[in-house]
Amino acid sequence: MFSPGNAAANAYAKVGLQTGVMGASPHRLIVMLYQGARQAIALGRMHLQNGRVAERGAAISKAIMIIENGLQQALNLEAGGDIAARLDGLYSYMTRRLLEASIQQSEAMMLEVDGLLATLEEAWVGIAPEVARMAAQQAAQQTAETAK
Repeated sequence: MFSPGNAAANAYAKVGLQTGVMGASPHRLIVMLYQGARQAIALGRMHLQNGRVAERGAAISKAIMIIENGLQQALNLEAGGDIAARLDGLYSYMTRRLLEASIQQSEAMMLEVDGLLATLEEAWVGIAPEVARMAAQQAAQQTAETAK
């Protein structure tokens, strides 16, 4: 079905992704989830435009899985307070819209969810310097406590 070269490229890509995930900070993992969901939506849109029903369904299902099992499950509703609760509701809304998009074959709905994810991704990337500063500060404190 696939050429041997294709199989090797797929295996290489899979190892690269696994390595990226293994070495990523929790902050980076969330960015990767946003990117993965957006890529799945882009594939869903492409398959919609090309009339590939099964492939469209698979791509939208992948985006939903990333949102529900990745982004939504990563929320700490107790520690995150109102922000986490609002994100939880937004993620639920996104999954409903993607289901509707699949049923109604609506590219506009897919674009809506992609736009929401893009906004959240941009905000998450924007806080990266602060996250890095806090992680460095915490590491320095742990090193100082260990040295005592």
